[in-house]
Amino acid sequence: MQNDKGEIVDLYIPRKCSITNRIISAKDHASVQINIGELDDNGTLTGKNFTFASCGFVREMGEADDSFNKLCSDAKILQF
Repeated sequence: MQNDKGEIVDLYIPRKCSITNRIISAKDHASVQINIGELDDNGTLTGKNFTFASCGFVREMGEADDSFNKLCSDAKILQF
């Protein structure tokens, strides 16, 4: 929710799982969020990053590692 000045005034903004598109609840203590920094051709950080979130359901199934690899390859971070 935003006020008249355009500032976000919500106390809690829910995240969405990047793998399943489920909303990650506040009580999902097994969820993780990973920020991966973008590098230029020289190998230095550009200041941009890619943010991926995984809910506890995916981590419990043991599919998080493979799913993060797929997300990174889709975003052209990893080259196989």
